[in-house]
Amino acid sequence: MTQILALPPGKREQTKAANRLAILDAAREVFGELGFEAATVRDIVRRSGLSVGAFYNYYRSKEEVFDALADDGARRFKPILQAQSAKATDFESYLRAAVRAYFDFLAAEHQSWNAGASDSGPMPHARNTPEILAVFDEVRRVFAAIMGRDVSAKVDIDFLAASCIAVAREIGDRMIERAVIDVPAATDFVVRLILGGVPNLPRRDS
Repeated sequence: MTQILALPPGKREQTKAANRLAILDAAREVFGELGFEAATVRDIVRRSGLSVGAFYNYYRSKEEVFDALADDGARRFKPILQAQSAKATDFESYLRAAVRAYFDFLAAEHQSWNAGASDSGPMPHARNTPEILAVFDEVRRVFAAIMGRDVSAKVDIDFLAASCIAVAREIGDRMIERAVIDVPAATDFVVRLILGGVPNLPRRDS
Protein backbone atom coordinates (compact mmCIF):
# COMPACT_ATOMS: atom_id res chain seq x y z
CA MET A 1 0.00 0.00 0.00
CA THR A 2 1.41 3.38 -1.05
CA GLN A 3 1.67 5.87 1.77
CA ILE A 4 0.71 9.45 0.87
CA LEU A 5 2.81 11.99 2.71
CA ALA A 6 0.86 15.06 3.77
CA LEU A 7 2.53 18.43 4.06
CA PRO A 8 3.11 19.58 7.65
CA PRO A 9 0.49 22.15 8.77
CA GLY A 10 2.98 25.00 8.70
CA LYS A 11 4.21 24.16 5.22
CA ARG A 12 0.66 23.69 3.98
CA GLU A 13 -0.36 27.14 5.17
CA GLN A 14 2.73 28.66 3.56
CA THR A 15 1.80 27.01 0.27
CA LYS A 16 -1.76 28.32 0.47
CA ALA A 17 -0.53 31.83 1.21
CA ALA A 18 1.95 31.68 -1.67
CA ASN A 19 -0.75 30.46 -4.07
CA ARG A 20 -3.15 33.22 -3.05
CA LEU A 21 -0.42 35.80 -3.49
CA ALA A 22 0.45 34.41 -6.94
CA ILE A 23 -3.20 34.65 -7.99
CA LEU A 24 -3.59 38.20 -6.68
CA ASP A 25 -0.35 39.40 -8.28
CA ALA A 26 -1.37 37.81 -11.59
CA ALA A 27 -4.87 39.31 -11.41
CA ARG A 28 -3.50 42.79 -10.71
CA GLU A 29 -1.35 42.58 -13.84
CA VAL A 30 -4.11 41.10 -15.99
CA PHE A 31 -6.76 43.60 -14.86
CA GLY A 32 -4.31 46.44 -15.47
CA GLU A 33 -3.39 45.26 -18.96
CA LEU A 34 -6.72 43.99 -20.27
CA GLY A 35 -9.27 45.75 -18.09
CA PHE A 36 -11.63 44.03 -15.71
CA GLU A 37 -14.37 43.33 -18.24
CA ALA A 38 -12.07 41.78 -20.85
CA ALA A 39 -10.03 39.74 -18.38
CA THR A 40 -10.94 36.11 -17.76
CA VAL A 41 -10.14 33.56 -15.09
CA ARG A 42 -8.07 31.70 -17.70
CA ASP A 43 -5.95 34.83 -18.23
CA ILE A 44 -5.29 35.02 -14.49
CA VAL A 45 -4.51 31.33 -14.23
CA ARG A 46 -2.10 31.48 -17.15
CA ARG A 47 -0.26 34.44 -15.65
CA SER A 48 -0.10 32.88 -12.17
CA GLY A 49 1.48 29.63 -13.35
CA LEU A 50 -1.01 27.62 -11.28
CA SER A 51 -3.63 25.18 -12.51
CA VAL A 52 -7.29 26.00 -13.04
CA GLY A 53 -8.11 23.64 -10.18
CA ALA A 54 -5.72 25.47 -7.88
CA PHE A 55 -7.38 28.78 -8.73
CA TYR A 56 -10.82 27.48 -7.81
CA ASN A 57 -9.50 26.19 -4.51
CA TYR A 58 -9.24 29.82 -3.46
CA TYR A 59 -11.63 31.90 -5.55
CA ARG A 60 -14.88 31.20 -7.38
CA SER A 61 -14.66 33.99 -9.94
CA LYS A 62 -12.68 37.00 -11.13
CA GLU A 63 -15.10 39.14 -9.11
CA GLU A 64 -13.97 37.43 -5.91
CA VAL A 65 -10.35 38.02 -6.87
CA PHE A 66 -11.07 41.71 -7.48
CA ASP A 67 -12.74 41.96 -4.07
CA ALA A 68 -9.68 40.33 -2.49
CA LEU A 69 -7.44 42.90 -4.17
CA ALA A 70 -9.68 45.72 -2.93
CA ASP A 71 -9.63 44.22 0.56
CA ASP A 72 -5.84 44.14 0.47
CA GLY A 73 -5.72 47.77 -0.67
CA ALA A 74 -8.06 48.88 2.11
CA ARG A 75 -5.98 46.98 4.67
CA ARG A 76 -2.85 48.81 3.51
CA PHE A 77 -4.60 52.19 3.38
CA LYS A 78 -6.13 52.02 6.88
CA PRO A 79 -2.91 52.83 8.82
CA ILE A 80 -2.30 55.76 6.44
CA LEU A 81 -5.78 57.06 7.27
CA GLN A 82 -5.23 56.50 10.99
CA ALA A 83 -2.05 58.58 10.82
CA GLN A 84 -4.13 61.48 9.47
CA SER A 85 -6.73 61.13 12.22
CA ALA A 86 -4.01 61.35 14.85
CA LYS A 87 -3.01 64.79 13.51
CA ALA A 88 -6.51 66.18 12.89
CA THR A 89 -7.46 69.35 14.74
CA ASP A 90 -10.82 70.06 13.12
CA PHE A 91 -13.17 68.74 10.47
CA GLU A 92 -11.66 70.64 7.54
CA SER A 93 -8.07 69.70 8.32
CA TYR A 94 -8.98 66.03 8.67
CA LEU A 95 -11.15 66.04 5.55
CA ARG A 96 -8.41 67.59 3.43
CA ALA A 97 -5.67 65.34 4.81
CA ALA A 98 -7.75 62.17 4.51
CA VAL A 99 -8.91 62.91 0.96
CA ARG A 100 -5.38 63.83 -0.13
CA ALA A 101 -4.01 60.63 1.40
CA TYR A 102 -6.69 58.57 -0.36
CA PHE A 103 -6.06 60.21 -3.73
CA ASP A 104 -2.28 59.76 -3.38
CA PHE A 105 -2.85 56.09 -2.55
CA LEU A 106 -5.31 55.69 -5.43
CA ALA A 107 -2.91 57.27 -7.93
CA ALA A 108 -0.07 54.99 -6.81
CA GLU A 109 -2.30 51.91 -7.05
CA HIS A 110 -3.48 52.97 -10.49
CA GLN A 111 0.10 53.33 -11.69
CA SER A 112 1.07 49.88 -10.40
CA TRP A 113 -1.99 48.24 -11.98
CA ASN A 114 -1.70 49.99 -15.33
CA ALA A 115 2.03 50.06 -15.99
CA GLY A 116 2.43 49.45 -19.70
CA ALA A 117 -1.30 49.29 -20.39
CA SER A 118 -2.75 51.35 -23.22
CA ASP A 119 -6.41 51.57 -22.26
CA SER A 120 -7.52 49.10 -19.63
CA GLY A 121 -10.88 50.76 -19.02
CA PRO A 122 -12.51 51.63 -15.68
CA MET A 123 -12.41 49.24 -12.75
CA PRO A 124 -15.64 48.35 -10.94
CA HIS A 125 -16.31 49.32 -7.35
CA ALA A 126 -15.49 46.52 -4.97
CA ARG A 127 -18.18 45.23 -2.70
CA ASN A 128 -18.06 46.16 0.99
CA THR A 129 -15.37 43.75 2.13
CA PRO A 130 -14.37 43.56 5.82
CA GLU A 131 -11.33 45.80 5.33
CA ILE A 132 -13.29 48.37 3.30
CA LEU A 133 -15.94 48.47 6.02
CA ALA A 134 -13.16 48.96 8.58
CA VAL A 135 -12.01 52.06 6.66
CA PHE A 136 -15.59 53.38 6.63
CA ASP A 137 -15.81 52.82 10.39
CA GLU A 138 -12.53 54.69 10.92
CA VAL A 139 -13.83 57.72 9.00
CA ARG A 140 -17.09 57.68 10.94
CA ARG A 141 -15.22 57.37 14.26
CA VAL A 142 -13.04 60.40 13.54
CA PHE A 143 -15.99 62.46 12.29
CA ALA A 144 -17.90 61.67 15.48
CA ALA A 145 -14.93 62.62 17.65
CA ILE A 146 -14.32 65.90 15.83
CA MET A 147 -17.97 66.93 15.68
CA GLY A 148 -18.39 66.03 19.34
CA ARG A 149 -16.05 68.86 20.29
CA ASP A 150 -18.32 71.47 18.70
CA VAL A 151 -21.90 71.63 19.95
CA SER A 152 -22.90 73.90 17.05
CA ALA A 153 -21.71 71.32 14.52
CA LYS A 154 -24.09 68.50 15.48
CA VAL A 155 -25.02 66.64 12.31
CA ASP A 156 -26.01 63.12 11.29
CA ILE A 157 -22.59 61.42 11.41
CA ASP A 158 -23.73 58.38 9.42
CA PHE A 159 -24.99 60.55 6.56
CA LEU A 160 -21.94 62.80 6.72
CA ALA A 161 -19.42 59.95 6.59
CA ALA A 162 -21.33 58.13 3.85
CA SER A 163 -21.62 61.24 1.69
CA CYS A 164 -17.96 62.24 2.09
CA ILE A 165 -16.79 58.72 1.25
CA ALA A 166 -19.09 58.53 -1.76
CA VAL A 167 -17.89 61.87 -3.13
CA ALA A 168 -14.23 60.95 -2.63
CA ARG A 169 -14.66 57.56 -4.32
CA GLU A 170 -16.46 58.96 -7.35
CA ILE A 171 -14.09 61.91 -7.83
CA GLY A 172 -11.14 59.58 -7.32
CA ASP A 173 -12.41 57.31 -10.09
CA ARG A 174 -12.74 60.26 -12.47
CA MET A 175 -9.34 61.60 -11.44
CA ILE A 176 -7.44 58.47 -12.45
CA GLU A 177 -9.29 58.26 -15.78
CA ARG A 178 -7.77 61.57 -16.90
CA ALA A 179 -4.60 61.81 -18.99
CA VAL A 180 -2.96 63.86 -16.24
CA ILE A 181 -3.73 62.82 -12.66
CA ASP A 182 -3.90 66.02 -10.59
CA VAL A 183 -4.20 64.96 -6.95
CA PRO A 184 -4.08 68.49 -5.42
CA ALA A 185 -6.83 69.78 -7.75
CA ALA A 186 -9.05 66.76 -7.11
CA THR A 187 -8.52 67.10 -3.36
CA ASP A 188 -9.39 70.80 -3.40
CA PHE A 189 -12.53 70.12 -5.44
CA VAL A 190 -13.81 67.54 -2.96
CA VAL A 191 -13.07 69.67 0.10
CA ARG A 192 -14.69 72.77 -1.41
CA LEU A 193 -17.75 70.80 -2.52
CA ILE A 194 -18.30 69.19 0.88
CA LEU A 195 -17.65 72.34 2.91
CA GLY A 196 -19.47 74.88 0.77
CA GLY A 197 -21.49 73.18 -1.93
CA VAL A 198 -21.54 74.28 -5.57
CA PRO A 199 -21.24 78.06 -4.82
CA ASN A 200 -17.85 77.36 -3.21
CA LEU A 201 -16.35 75.54 -6.22
CA PRO A 202 -13.64 77.21 -8.34
CA ARG A 203 -14.86 78.49 -11.69
CA ARG A 204 -13.50 77.31 -15.03
CA ASP A 205 -12.93 79.50 -18.08
CA SER A 206 -15.03 77.21 -20.29
